Amino acid sequence: MLGRIRSVLPARADYAVMARSPRRDLLAGLTVAIVALPLALGFGVSSGLGAEAGLATAVVAGALAALFGGSNLQVSGPTGAMTVVLVPIVAQYGPGGVLTVGLMAGVLLIGLALLRAGQYMRYVPAPVVEGFTLGIACVIGLQQIPNALGVEKPEGEKVLLVAWRALVECVAFPNWTAIGLSLGVAAVMLAGARWKPTVPFSIVAVIAATLIAQLFHLDAAAPIGDLPSGLPAPSLAFLDASAFGSLLAPAVAVAALAALESLLSATVADGMTVGQKHDPDKELFGQGIANLAAPLFGGVPATAAIARTAVNVRTGASSRLAALTHALVLAVIVFAAAPLVSKIPLAALAGVLLATAIRMVEVGSLRAMAKATRSDAVVLVLTAAATLVLDLVYAVIIGLVVAGALALKAVASQARMEQVDFRPDLPGEHSDEEHALLAEHIVAYRIDGPLFFAGAHRFLLELSEVSDVRVVILRMARVTTLDATGALVLKDAVEKLNRRGIAVMTSGIRPGQRQALDAVGALELLRLEGREYATTPEAIAGARKHLEQAGLLPRTHHRPHRIRKAAR
Repeated sequence: MLGRIRSVLPARADYAVMARSPRRDLLAGLTVAIVALPLALGFGVSSGLGAEAGLATAVVAGALAALFGGSNLQVSGPTGAMTVVLVPIVAQYGPGGVLTVGLMAGVLLIGLALLRAGQYMRYVPAPVVEGFTLGIACVIGLQQIPNALGVEKPEGEKVLLVAWRALVECVAFPNWTAIGLSLGVAAVMLAGARWKPTVPFSIVAVIAATLIAQLFHLDAAAPIGDLPSGLPAPSLAFLDASAFGSLLAPAVAVAALAALESLLSATVADGMTVGQKHDPDKELFGQGIANLAAPLFGGVPATAAIARTAVNVRTGASSRLAALTHALVLAVIVFAAAPLVSKIPLAALAGVLLATAIRMVEVGSLRAMAKATRSDAVVLVLTAAATLVLDLVYAVIIGLVVAGALALKAVASQARMEQVDFRPDLPGEHSDEEHALLAEHIVAYRIDGPLFFAGAHRFLLELSEVSDVRVVILRMARVTTLDATGALVLKDAVEKLNRRGIAVMTSGIRPGQRQALDAVGALELLRLEGREYATTPEAIAGARKHLEQAGLLPRTHHRPHRIRKAAR
């Protein structure tokens, strides 16, 4: 256990790279902080715990994840995906429940790191990730509708229902000030990103909206409200031990999302650079530490932020000093500029998040994924729909299950079994007389590919239709996978053929397949009759011997049996 703990802690080399390009990292960190400020405020408001919770998360979790994480480029804090999960938790358990869930999720993430679960991220299919991202974008956009329209957030947990009620209320009592500010901020961000992608237009648009609201005394544009001028003292007063049982399921959901989004973000960051490679288990450990600490300061559960990480990489960051600088700059803003930040209109933050949601949707990537295969399109659409209608964890589970089922179907369809024609002209085969003997009384099947639960029963049906033969030889050297279902099907086929007086012999069973066959008794069945052989020529010789002992040797003038191909 001590060895595993040491393996997930950062090494000296992880910090040594911070001294290589400090000026470039400091500049990148400042840029990311400017981009992150409106997002941290917006996601804090959307979560239900307020803007101060978003800032606390960005500062505390951002710094600790940078120090203890497994990526030099990752930037962590409150995210839209996590907000989507937190909204129903706040509604059901209140702010204290959310803080407790974050603490529990931190423990779970550390446990996943010690179990070295980070390596399994590579098995999440791309259509699941794309569908997940599309669904999150839709949910984030819908969550902003009440603030963007300047109406009180209607009651309800389902974002579609809440957004619809907000639209109905807006039609009855339109707030053109809030609508104008939110649409203006979103338009500036989207247009600016096309014009000059390196300029942080989010903060420019928010400052402009705030100045307009203050100069023209736009009372209809509700501001964020008072913010504390600093972080609160760490406290565990929110903990309620009696609620741990009921909060376990939400904590698992939060931990799963934090792990998924953080490892996905780190993978994206690696792909944007040359020579950078994250450690998935260290990353999980860093996110666990961050989520343990953030609730103590009133922060919401955190995860790596793909958008902020991308900005970090594009502005030249090369070490974790950039992410640390981002957290420190936000801390200075909390301590020095809280009165100014408190005047930002909620509609402006809604506009920032609306533009963020739109930019999350990569139309080209979605189109390519939908065109790849029908299965990929089905998985993408189902995952996105489940994210929108259910929740993120169920969406990922549904996406993985459907993707796995379709993959199994595709793999099973590649397996085939064909009847083999013994050709005397090939080296190691047999004379014309022996060929006639084999064709008359013996049929050989070569099984290619996997023999497992997804397609094994098809082979049983094919073997059960064998007729007019005395011996069946199963050539298994090309079987790639064999599970318990495949072994049971094979045993069942052997018993059925034996009851019909047909001897079954096997050749080429691999060492890795013997355990499954032995566990279900298939090997014992073959050994009792002495019908398991290492090679096909040995199996043919055994078949001849069996025919001789049974007195079934054919006359030499028998016409060879015509070879039939089995159904693929």
